[in-house]
Amino acid sequence: RFASAGDDGIIFLWNAQTGEKLFELHGHTHKITAIAPFFSSGASGENDQLILTASADRTVIVWDCSSGKQIQKVSCFHSTVKCLTVLQRLDVRLSGGSDLCVWNRKLDLLCKTSHLTDAGISALLELPKSCVVAAVGKELIIFRLIDRPEGWNVVEVKRLDDHQDNILSLVSVNDLTFVTGSHVGELIVWDALDWTKQASECNFWDSSLHNDAQPEIKLSQSPNETSVQHLTSDEECVFAAVGKGIYVYNLQMKRVIACQKAAHDSSVLHIAKLPNRQLTSCSEDGSVRIWELREKQQLPAEPVPTGFFSMWGFGRANKQANQAARKTQENTTMYFLELVGDLIGHSSAVQMFLYFGDLGLATCSADHLIILWKDGERESRLRSVTLFQKLAQNGGSQITF
Repeated sequence: RFASAGDDGIIFLWNAQTGEKLFELHGHTHKITAIAPFFSSGASGENDQLILTASADRTVIVWDCSSGKQIQKVSCFHSTVKCLTVLQRLDVRLSGGSDLCVWNRKLDLLCKTSHLTDAGISALLELPKSCVVAAVGKELIIFRLIDRPEGWNVVEVKRLDDHQDNILSLVSVNDLTFVTGSHVGELIVWDALDWTKQASECNFWDSSLHNDAQPEIKLSQSPNETSVQHLTSDEECVFAAVGKGIYVYNLQMKRVIACQKAAHDSSVLHIAKLPNRQLTSCSEDGSVRIWELREKQQLPAEPVPTGFFSMWGFGRANKQANQAARKTQENTTMYFLELVGDLIGHSSAVQMFLYFGDLGLATCSADHLIILWKDGERESRLRSVTLFQKLAQNGGSQITF
């Protein structure tokens, strides 16, 4: 199952396999600004699947996904809640707006920070040692949650101001690392334990790895072309949606290893890693594309002629340098992103999608459509298997056309 939410304030729950609408949740009066699914142990001991939703009407609601009923509603916020996070280990819920609030499972307020900024928290991420990181403008603020006998407390631990512009994306790589991306094209890799900067990349659009036949000459870059709109990771690489392009940043090599500078005609809004070294992206232009990370075939390095310089003893050095360059080239694997699928069906910006493995892909768009995409070859095989099973059940009866 999955949930969709829109500017009309309504949440729909869907069956990802059949596309059937299961529930229509009414309770908000303005657009939905955040949504977070989580499990909670019920009275029977079973895990109930719930979702938290926040709206521009300054309310947060807990819904039961099994019944579609509203469980709890809170409307004491002074600003719009822009992000929601559930910390299952601590059994608390966090809401981020002009301040950071900590709630228990009944949505009783446990503690909160003082007013941060009018712009508020745009993203939240759980860190080890009962900490969370909040993106507030171009700053990252580390908070620690403390559970004392007298009650909960949230304490600001550190502020990281390495970004030059607003932070748009925040993603966890693993328990030790997280990554942030900004409006002016900065990607920073952080240590999740001591909150120090491990590596950074800020010249995506100048990369020589792009597959354009001729480099595009521009006097200046507009912010939309360099903005890191979304990040995802598979622990080995970080995949960044930068402007209209997609860039693959290897965490061990600390460099971009592949890119598609013009992956779409407009800004890439969302990307996700799929199995088998594949990647899916969607864009403001209404397109959804599937890419595959492949290795480039390396051509052997040609020897450098020594010519005149060999008379003065330079030839031997050149030969050694050439051998070193050839060895480096052989040891460095080159990659590229190849387009392997183009899903055409939306007429406006595709804002997000969800991948369900064998069940396919669900996309949502500003054209008011949600589309379920299936693997045609797999679905055909499933239909064939079903057909033969029916034949076997009917005693091998013949089929006429």
